[in-house]
Amino acid sequence: MLRLTELKLPLDHSPQALTEAICKRLGIAPHALERYEVTRRGYDARKRGQISFVYTLECYLKDPALEAQLLEKAKGQKGVSLATPRLYHFVLKNGAQLASHPAFLRPVIIGAGPCGVMAGLILAQMGLRPLILERGKVVRERTADTFAFWRQSILNPQSNVQFGEGGAGTFSDGKLHSQISDPHHYGYKVLQEFVKAGAPEEILYLSKPHIGTFRLVSMVEHIRTEIEALGGEYRFNTQVTGLRLGKTAEGQHHIEAVCTQEGEEIAASHVILAIGHSARDTFAMLHQQGVVMHAKPFSIGVRIEHPQSLIDQARFGAYAGHSALGAADYKLAWHTDDERGVYSFCMCPGGSVVAATSEPGQVVTNGMSQYSRAERNANAGLVVGVTPGKDFPNQVLAGVDFQRKWEKLAYEVGGGQYFAPAQRVEDFLAHRASTHIGEVIPSYKPGVTPADLRACLPAFVSNALQDGIAVFERKLPGFSKKDAMMTGVETRTSSPVRIPRNEKGQSLGVKGLYPAGEGAGYAGGILSAAVDGIRVAEWLAQDMSDQA
Repeated sequence: MLRLTELKLPLDHSPQALTEAICKRLGIAPHALERYEVTRRGYDARKRGQISFVYTLECYLKDPALEAQLLEKAKGQKGVSLATPRLYHFVLKNGAQLASHPAFLRPVIIGAGPCGVMAGLILAQMGLRPLILERGKVVRERTADTFAFWRQSILNPQSNVQFGEGGAGTFSDGKLHSQISDPHHYGYKVLQEFVKAGAPEEILYLSKPHIGTFRLVSMVEHIRTEIEALGGEYRFNTQVTGLRLGKTAEGQHHIEAVCTQEGEEIAASHVILAIGHSARDTFAMLHQQGVVMHAKPFSIGVRIEHPQSLIDQARFGAYAGHSALGAADYKLAWHTDDERGVYSFCMCPGGSVVAATSEPGQVVTNGMSQYSRAERNANAGLVVGVTPGKDFPNQVLAGVDFQRKWEKLAYEVGGGQYFAPAQRVEDFLAHRASTHIGEVIPSYKPGVTPADLRACLPAFVSNALQDGIAVFERKLPGFSKKDAMMTGVETRTSSPVRIPRNEKGQSLGVKGLYPAGEGAGYAGGILSAAVDGIRVAEWLAQDMSDQA
């Protein structure tokens, strides 16, 4: 099997043209090619007048000897190489046997977001019958609670955009691309499982796959059904409020049980912490119990909205609206003179800005899209990096306090009832409060209040955003459009803490406790969180096997 990379073709090419391009690259006759599979398809839009598809393919030849000749000929040549199968190999083959032992304690997973769910699925497929504890509700009930918040300002602190089955990623664009190194093909395993659960097959090869919120809801339910069919168990409305720790003969702490808000103690020797980036009360509990944690950098800012048609035109030129391209996205980054990062985050083409707080009296924004990406506006986080010791004290939970400060101010500036403060770009750049909405109608629900965003952002963040908008206008014409809308505040870009782990994936201070995913500072997005769930599940399973 040969791998071909960087094979470029026009947007409107025929299937036959792809076959011809493969044969031309390899220097073979068409009859020598048995078949091919597209493993990646992206587009190159650096020149708006010459947009092309870029393919990576796996090619199967009828004659193995010819394949060997071509590989020998291609040594040192870019674009042709030997392809390795993208197969997932379970580290544990006798999980069911381990689970049948009378003294077996099933692994416990705290959190049913992408990390926790994928860890649970892998452990269930190994036969280890995991128990998944989720503080929020099943995804359908959680969806109803979230919509009630958006429509009526009724916040349920345990069931919202941040908490509940599926995690924060459920109410997002469902983006499934990541820049993580993945030599073991964990990412492909995640995508395969998502396709089994109802995602479109195109996510297996598109360079920037996405699913959208409504599809994610049914997929989460499908994966839950499989985990339960394999002997796993979910418990919803079950918040973990403590850990019972013991000590080994050598004096090392180890996990003995997790404690819930109902007063129950669940015996466990292996626990995965997949708690997400907004589990602030859980962070406080872990810190109080002596789990090693550190404050870490993250970013804060606003959501910025433009007409999707403007972004399409700026990115694709004459190809704007082309059915093969869909709604255009963008990714922008710049550093200030003092090396502070300013960048776009979680860009949602054809989507909406959503209310994403999980605590009363605070305003938090995020973005989401449906699979069609057919809404009128494009939106993205426009954020600035903040650092412990520089922008807030270098103390474990100081980043949480920093987030809360600006979220509470945003609530006040928005006028209460979870309305968000919003400002036209022209007014923001002119240092004046907005008094009206212009051409771009903000999509945030429950609603927005025209205001001055500088009243609910640190001055250094506002100044960096102002300079960044000017820079990004040069990169993406129209970005500083006077009626583009900025809605605040965006604070949950990543976890404000990191829970370090050793080479076996366990907490530095507690044996058997496995920090994982976004909440522990090891992921950023659905795919990377799910991949980290697999990685941690493997560490856990290997440790169980070693102890058996």
